Amino acid sequence: MSIMGIGPNILGYANETVDRKVIEAIQMGNMSTFNCPEEVELAEKLVSMHHWADMAKFAKSGGEANSIAVRIARAATGKDKVAFCGYHGWHDWYLSSDIGTGTLKEHLFEDTGIAGVPKALAGTSISFVWNDLDSLKAVIDNHKGEVAAVKMEVTRNILPAEGFLEGVRDLCTNNGIVLIFDECTSGFRETFGGLHLKYGINPDLAVFGKALGNGHAVTAVVGRKDVMEGCNSTFLSSTFWSERTGFVAGLATLKEMERLKSWDVITAIGEKVQTIWERAADSTGVSITTGVIPAISTFGFTNSERSSEYRSYMTKELLKHNIVGGNLFFASTAHADVSLKEYEGLVTEIFRTIKKRELGDIGQLVDDKEFAGTTFRRLN
Repeated sequence: MSIMGIGPNILGYANETVDRKVIEAIQMGNMSTFNCPEEVELAEKLVSMHHWADMAKFAKSGGEANSIAVRIARAATGKDKVAFCGYHGWHDWYLSSDIGTGTLKEHLFEDTGIAGVPKALAGTSISFVWNDLDSLKAVIDNHKGEVAAVKMEVTRNILPAEGFLEGVRDLCTNNGIVLIFDECTSGFRETFGGLHLKYGINPDLAVFGKALGNGHAVTAVVGRKDVMEGCNSTFLSSTFWSERTGFVAGLATLKEMERLKSWDVITAIGEKVQTIWERAADSTGVSITTGVIPAISTFGFTNSERSSEYRSYMTKELLKHNIVGGNLFFASTAHADVSLKEYEGLVTEIFRTIKKRELGDIGQLVDDKEFAGTTFRRLN
C-alpha cells in the first residue's frame, strides 16, 4: 500500500505478460549494433496517442529524459534560459536554479545539497509559482527573448486554477517558448497517455517515464517535429538508449493498459483508498487533506508540527502487519484483487491513536531515531 517501486509498477510487481516479453527479448539478444524494431513501434504508438506530436526520443530515466527535453528546446530556439515549476530531476540545468537563491525549497526540497553544480549556471533556470500566471509573466518579461522553455507538470497535488494552463500555453506561443509538460509521474494515471489530454492543453514536448515500462527502464520525450528536430543540431547519445528490453516492456505495458483500461481501474482503486483515509479521519477526529490524482493518492496531516511523527508512526504500525505503507499510495491494477478491509481497520486504529496524541492523552508515538525524513517533499 505504498509507492510500487517509486511509481513504475502500474500493472503490479512482476507482471507476467510484460516480463514474458522482456525475457523473450533478452533471450534473442537485448543489445545489438542496430536499433531494434520495437523502438520504432513504441515511437509510433506514443505519437498515435498524442495527435499533436510527430516524433519521439527515448532514454532510461526520468531525470535524463527531462534533460534531453531541455536540450532539445534550447537547440530548437537558440535560447538558454528555462522557466520551471515543480520537480524535474537531479541534473545541473535544474539544480543550478538553487545557486544563490534557495528557490528549490519553494518547489520540492526542505534542504538539498547542490555541491558539484557549476556556479556559472546560476540564473539559467528560474522558478515560477504554480497557479500564478503573473509569476511566469514576470520571468518572461525579466528575461525578454532569453527563455527557451517553460517546464512544468500538468498537475500534482493541487488542481490547476481556471485558465492557468491555457494562460501558460498562450504565453509560450506568443513568446516563441517551448512548453514542456513533465508527465513522468502523471502519464497514464487518468488517461491513456498524458494527463494533459484530460485538460485539452497540448505542449510542444512531453516527457514520459515511470509507468511506461511497468518497472523496466524506459522513458520518452515526444514532441512536435519542428521542435524535435532540434536534435539534429546538438549531440544526444548513449550506448544503452537503444537497449531492447525497455522498448519491448513499453509496448507490452501499453497493450495491457489498453486491454484493462488501467487508467479507470487505478483511479477507482485510488478513490477507494482516499475514501478509507477520509472515513478514518472523520470517525476519529483527525484532520487531513488529500491529493487530487486518485491513482497517486496522498494525504497530509494538517498538524504540521507533528506530521513527521504521525507518518512515521503509521508506517511503523503497518509494518507490524506486513504492510508497506504511509501517506503516499500509487495504485496498480494488481490492487483490484486486494481486499482493503484489513487496511481500513488498521488505518482507523492508527488515526485513533494519533487523536489521543493530539489530545495529550499519550506521549510521542515513535522514538526520535524512528522519525521519517522530511527532505523530499512537494509544494505544487
